[in-house]
Amino acid sequence: MKPFDVRLLRYARGVLPLLSWGALLGVLRAIAIVAWAWSIAHLIAWYAKPIMVFDWSVTAYGRVFEGLEDERQTWIILACAALVVRTAATWLMNWIAERGAATVKHQLRANALAHIDELGPGWVTTQSEAGLTLKLSRGLDALDNYFSQYLPQLFLTITVTPLLVLVLFRVDFLSAIIVVIVFPIIPVFMVLIGLATQGAQDKQWKALGQLSNAYLDVVRGLPTLKLFRREDRQVERVENITEEYRSRTMKVLRVTFLSGFVLDLAGTFSVALVAVTVGTRLVDGAFPITLALFVLLLVPEVFVPIRQVGAAFHASSEGLTAAQDVFAILEDAGEQVAAPATPASGSVVSLDGVQAVRNGVAVAEPVTMTVSPGEIVVLAGPSGVGKTTLLNAMVGTQPFEGALEAAPAAWSGQKPGLLRGTVAENVALGESLADEALVRASLDAAKLDWLDPSTPLGTSGEGLSGGQAQRLALARALYRLRAHDLPLLVLDEPTSALDAETEQGVIETLRALASEGKGLVVVSHRPAVMEAATRVVRMESRVTA
Repeated sequence: MKPFDVRLLRYARGVLPLLSWGALLGVLRAIAIVAWAWSIAHLIAWYAKPIMVFDWSVTAYGRVFEGLEDERQTWIILACAALVVRTAATWLMNWIAERGAATVKHQLRANALAHIDELGPGWVTTQSEAGLTLKLSRGLDALDNYFSQYLPQLFLTITVTPLLVLVLFRVDFLSAIIVVIVFPIIPVFMVLIGLATQGAQDKQWKALGQLSNAYLDVVRGLPTLKLFRREDRQVERVENITEEYRSRTMKVLRVTFLSGFVLDLAGTFSVALVAVTVGTRLVDGAFPITLALFVLLLVPEVFVPIRQVGAAFHASSEGLTAAQDVFAILEDAGEQVAAPATPASGSVVSLDGVQAVRNGVAVAEPVTMTVSPGEIVVLAGPSGVGKTTLLNAMVGTQPFEGALEAAPAAWSGQKPGLLRGTVAENVALGESLADEALVRASLDAAKLDWLDPSTPLGTSGEGLSGGQAQRLALARALYRLRAHDLPLLVLDEPTSALDAETEQGVIETLRALASEGKGLVVVSHRPAVMEAATRVVRMESRVTA
C-alpha cells in the first residue's frame, strides 16, 4: 500500500484542492508553532529568572540569561496569537479533509460506476456481486479515515517538519544534526511495520469479502434451504467465516497498537538525545536559556507529525486496500465490444459465422441465421452451449467474431434485475418520465393486470414471487419496445418460472407482437414456447438456418 497513490489525482479531481489547501495550512501551522515556541520560551525564562538558583559564576549566569528583557506583554500576545492561528489551521485542515473525503468518494464511485457501465453486463457477470457492492460501498466509505486522519498528518510531515528542521539549523546546529540523524529511523520503522500490516490487512479484507459472499448466498438460497431443512448448516458456515474475520481484525489491531508503541518509543528517544545535549551545554553556561527552552519545545513538534502519520496509516489501511480494488476496476479495459451493424432491409437480425468471444477465445460454436420481421425464432440446446452469450452479442454487450447485423432491440435477461422502488419505476427504468398508460399496457401484456403500478418493491424485487419478477422484467422490455418503437425483442428464458396457464398467456403476447411485424429472438427450453416459434435453431454444433 502506497502512502499516497497518484491515481487519486487521475480519477478524483477533488484531491488536488485538498492537497493545495493542506500544504498551505501546513506552512501556516509551522509558522505558528515556531512563534508559539519562541514566545513560550521567553515567558518561561523570564518567570524562572528570579527563582532559579545555580552554583554558577556571575559570568556564566550572565551568559545563560543574556538578552532576556522585560517584554512579557509582547510574548504573551504572541503566544496567544500563535496558539489561535495553530488551532484554526488544524481545524481548517480537518474540515477541508472531511469535505474533500466526501467529494473524492463521490467522484471515485461515480467514475467506477460509469466505467462498469462501459464494460457492460458481460463484464459484470464475471464479477462477484457482493464483492462489487463491498468495494463501492463500505470500501470507499473506509477512505474517511484516510482523508480525515492520515492525509492531514501527511501534509504536516511534508510541510511542518522541514520548516522546523531549518529553524533548528538556524538556532542550534548541533540539535538539528541530531534530529537529521535520528529522524530517518522512524520512517524505516514505518516501512517495516507497513509491510507486516499489509499482509494482515489484505487477509482481513479478503475475509470480509468471503463473509459478504456467504451471506448473499444464504439470503438468495434461503427458500430452497428452508424447503430441504438445510438452513442450520448455512448458519454454521456464516458463523465460521465471521469468526475468521474477527480473528483477522484482532491481528490487524495488535499490529496497529504495537506499531504505535514502537513509533512513540523511537520519537521519545530522539527527543531525549536532544534534551541531554541541550541540558549539558546549559549547565556549562554555553547556551542561553531562551534558546534551550525554544529547542526543547520545538524538537517534539518535529517528530509529532511523522509519529501520527504512522498511527493514522493503520486507521486508513482498510480504505487504501479498497481503493486499490476500485482502481483495478477503473483500469480494467475489459474486452472491446463492437456494436452490431444495422441490418439490411428485410431482416432484423443477420448472423454469419458468429462466435461469442471471451478473453480472446471463442466460447460458442459459430452460428449463421437471419430473423425477419414477424418471426419468432427460438434458440434451443443444452445449457452452456452459448445461447445467452449469443443474445448478449446481438444487443452489443458481448465481443464476437464473424458478421453480425442486428436492429436496436429491447432485451430481458434471465435475472429480472429489479430495484428498490415502485412497480412503475421498475417498468420504466431509464426513462426520466414514465408514461403511465404505457406502463399499465406493458403490465397487462405481461399478464400482471392485477398489479398496481404504484406498489412499492424492496431490494431485488422483494414482495414478488420468482415468476412475478420474471414477468415484471418482461413488462420492462415491452415498455422499452413500445416507447422507442424498436423492431426487435430479445428474451432469455422468459417463461422458465411460470405455470402452464400463465406461460400460455405470455406466448399469446409474443405472437401478437410478431403479428405486428416485430422480430423476436427467444432462448427457451420450454416445449410450449418452441411450439409457438416460427423456427427453432438448435445450438449443439455448427448451426446454419
